[in-house]
Amino acid sequence: MTEPNLELVLEFLRRMQTSLADIQTDVREIRERLGRVEVAVAEVGVAIASMSVRVDRLTDRVDRIERRLDLREGAH
Repeated sequence: MTEPNLELVLEFLRRMQTSLADIQTDVREIRERLGRVEVAVAEVGVAIASMSVRVDRLTDRVDRIERRLDLREGAH
């Protein structure tokens, strides 16, 4: 291989190495961001479950109140 061709190949390989390093940095950043999104989604799921429990408790309380006050339909 002639000297100029070798220099061209080496320059091309250097550029590829730089591009690959940039891609690796981008992938690392995307993984970090995806991890944060997964945590946020999990937190939303926990919040929804907590709200569901609270609604269930309120439903039970309203049911007890209606029974005590004889307000339930079909209770007569």
